[in-house]
Amino acid sequence: MKITIIGTGYVGLVSGACFAEFGVDVVCIDKDIDKINNLKNGKIPIFEPGLEDLVKKNSLAKRLHFDIELKKYLNKSDAIFIAVGTPSRRGDGHADLSYVYEVAREIAENLNNYSVIVNKSTVPVGTGKKVKEIIKKKNSELDFDVASNPEFLREGSAIDDFMRPDRVVIGSESEKAKKILKELYRPLYLLETPILFTKRETAELIKYASNAFLATKITFINEIPDLCEKVGANVNDISIGMGLDGRIGKKFLHPGPGYGGSCFPKDTLALVKTAKDYQSPLGLVEHVVRSNNVRKKNIYKKIETAFKNKLSGKTITILGLTFKPNTDDMRESPSIDLINALTSRKVNLNVFDPEGMDEAKKIFGKKFLNIFWHNEPYKAMRGSDALVILTEWNQFRALNFKKVKKLLNNPFVIDFRNIYNPKDMIKLGIKYFSLGRN
Repeated sequence: MKITIIGTGYVGLVSGACFAEFGVDVVCIDKDIDKINNLKNGKIPIFEPGLEDLVKKNSLAKRLHFDIELKKYLNKSDAIFIAVGTPSRRGDGHADLSYVYEVAREIAENLNNYSVIVNKSTVPVGTGKKVKEIIKKKNSELDFDVASNPEFLREGSAIDDFMRPDRVVIGSESEKAKKILKELYRPLYLLETPILFTKRETAELIKYASNAFLATKITFINEIPDLCEKVGANVNDISIGMGLDGRIGKKFLHPGPGYGGSCFPKDTLALVKTAKDYQSPLGLVEHVVRSNNVRKKNIYKKIETAFKNKLSGKTITILGLTFKPNTDDMRESPSIDLINALTSRKVNLNVFDPEGMDEAKKIFGKKFLNIFWHNEPYKAMRGSDALVILTEWNQFRALNFKKVKKLLNNPFVIDFRNIYNPKDMIKLGIKYFSLGRN
């Protein structure tokens, strides 16, 4: 089979490399010539474990190709995947579909043979219908189908998520399109992966509903630590006790500073806006969006309280900038709100992240002169008044606290991921703050 994937961002590149690994002939298209040239030379624009090796392997095998010219490949493709960005639109929170519709128009102008056009991008309900209308309007004689095939990739484990997914969702009522997409995903039948065929609108909504539910679960457990601190309960034990209930499950029950990334913030907001547009508001999801925004802003207050409101002129080390480990993604990361709050109060920051430094520098750049970048965690601690752990990278899980105590001006640790045991910290002479365990 031959497919074309339009867009070489996170979804497009991971999907392209993984389909190629299935044995499919894949070409990934992007208008950014520098990005395409880098990909041809094996340079990956994002950090994702295993992706670089997979791209190199399948490029050498001549199954994975990169190009800027779409029309050369359209009429040779069994399926054309749209995998462009759908960021939140400024002002109203709706998903910005301008890139999706632009691609649809380009397809309409250049496609002559039958192909199934697949929305891989996360798009609101009704987008597939609109894409079909755009193509029909420009090329009324064209034989084609439009399907929805939402991705469920977690940053940091995207390759495994694609190769061994919990499910594959395909939205199409065309038997011709179903046959092509079923063949494309045939390798997964060997793993007995559930493949759900639905209406296109249902598939579009499954992705948003899934992300909103997970965001709700995260937000719920993020609200519990504050109550725990008031009543003397332990949020970690609560998470375990809840997770042992098979109806609830243990995943996404780890309290933290709020969710971020490329999916949950924009998808919950888009779902809220879509629901309002259809006069069917989702009050619970609206609360989730508000609560998470408040949560990310309020983590500053926990630091302020720990310092008894005397932060000005202090130096603080922040370990972890990305919204989660095993990615370089800084989008909507809690670290952004925290750094903005601390620097505005004349706090000096020593920061380190294993993969997110370059992206963080793009965000803050030379905006703040009181941010100091370091290439390893212990260097970042030297001379600081406190250590803040913001992202649970593996290398932060086994810090040498005898060394940490010597490097810090004060043995003061604020752990927003509850990595360490409070009793162990007390024994080490560390003044330790965490979430819902004090």
